[in-house]
Amino acid sequence: MRIALAFTLLTALVAPAAAATLDGEVAQGALVTGHAAPGERISYDGRELHIAPDGRFALGLGRDASGALTLQVTGPAGTTTLSRPIAPRDWQIQRIDGLPDKKVNPDPEGLKRIETERARIKAARAIDRIAYDWEAGLQWPARGRISGVYGSQRILNGEARQPHLGLDVAVPEGTPVAAAAAGQVTLAEPDLYFTGGTVIIDHGAGVQTLYAHLSRVDVRVGQTVKAGDVIALSGKTGRVTGAHLHFGLAWYGLQLDPAPLLPPQ
Repeated sequence: MRIALAFTLLTALVAPAAAATLDGEVAQGALVTGHAAPGERISYDGRELHIAPDGRFALGLGRDASGALTLQVTGPAGTTTLSRPIAPRDWQIQRIDGLPDKKVNPDPEGLKRIETERARIKAARAIDRIAYDWEAGLQWPARGRISGVYGSQRILNGEARQPHLGLDVAVPEGTPVAAAAAGQVTLAEPDLYFTGGTVIIDHGAGVQTLYAHLSRVDVRVGQTVKAGDVIALSGKTGRVTGAHLHFGLAWYGLQLDPAPLLPPQ
């Protein structure tokens, strides 16, 4: 028994300690950032994360994430884990009435179109570009009243639908929409079924922003933009009841809440 206890203590003493750290709150819907020590590699959920030259890394937690966030940290001394509990959030319920029935319950032709468009969006979101534009943070793509928040349960024409996974900014049609951070355009579509005029910008390491319901798209796929560049005009295209900008944030397609990363209006 003493030998076993001594072995356990020895193992604890020689086990490598992770020097990596996590920044801020670890919560549902969050883009979580952290710092790795020189020489460390970080993996989450089977994916090795891109680590910036200054040691920063980013990963996403979905709206319904629960339990603990656990990272695998590999350094010169071996592999260990870094774990933090995931804070739950309370979600609003939002009721939207007056939508055309075909936008709530698409017909077979509409469903076929939706599947084709989803494949294009999925391909754009799967891009794994080694860049770190996300480190500079986000700025508002347009300023206005917040008319929809991330995570709210949507009731459309009385029917429960999937949660709203973005931030809605109520602005008049034709308002200039700016890139929230520098990056490369991976999707530029003038008229998707649900989101109408839509742009996705990749900011590196899986971090992307989305701009939807646009009346005009002024960028093309592959184009490089700077933070603040006008990329489109706001509108009321796709499944909407009025003019606004839908602004989304994602990590390899997992949709996150952009609000905590934005400065005060």
